[in-house]
Amino acid sequence: MSRVCDLTGKRAMVGNNVSHAMNKTKRKFSVNLVKKRFYLAEEDRWISLRVAASTIKTINKKGLSAVLKDAKAKGFIS
Repeated sequence: MSRVCDLTGKRAMVGNNVSHAMNKTKRKFSVNLVKKRFYLAEEDRWISLRVAASTIKTINKKGLSAVLKDAKAKGFIS
């Protein structure tokens, strides 16, 4: 299973490790994913999602239903 946020589509980024001598080697910036259960009050059920930590902060700010609606509009969930 790939490490992608279910609601925002965030994935790992690629960059460089840069040493003091300016030597560059490839590295990966992973997404801080958390598997979390959310309660969907409109449908009276729990859903499990793999979301980034920043997405959890967005859900706390906007609400789960608004974030789900945005994700459907952007095509991350069907």
